[in-house]
Amino acid sequence: MKVKKLPFEKFKEIYTQVPRLCVEVVIQTPNGILLTKRGIEPYIGYWHLPGGTVLLGETIRQAIKRIAKEEVGVKVEVLKLLNYIEYPDESRVRGYGQSIGFAFLAKVVSGKIPKTRNGEKIAIYHKLPKKIIKDQEEFLEKLLNSPDFNFPGHSSGHKKKG
Repeated sequence: MKVKKLPFEKFKEIYTQVPRLCVEVVIQTPNGILLTKRGIEPYIGYWHLPGGTVLLGETIRQAIKRIAKEEVGVKVEVLKLLNYIEYPDESRVRGYGQSIGFAFLAKVVSGKIPKTRNGEKIAIYHKLPKKIIKDQEEFLEKLLNSPDFNFPGHSSGHKKKG
């Protein structure tokens, strides 16, 4: 089946009525986690994990790889499912919608991480930045403080944002 993106009006019509399945790509590097700064609404100017909608006809892994390539310009290897992130404020912020994002740990296998792409800034963080989407901040705080998560460049028990 050929993967096809929806026109915005159709997308809005559908996701006003049903939850949206998304993937969040937690790209781990030797120096921290990759985040992008949104250049579009909602949450313009906020740091966030690369992520997006799983399109009809693609597998979860295909969606993760597509999003990493589109948003960051790199090819990734999917390592494991970490958990999920719910976005309860999405309809208030966007005016419609309820997304549920499954977060996957990934690492870059080819390509160089740029400083910007598609109008968005890209940076590696070992501490979370101040202006980050709240739901992702809560998820990442739990992840970074988990004794089960081995994260280079991060000292366990961190609470500070930088």
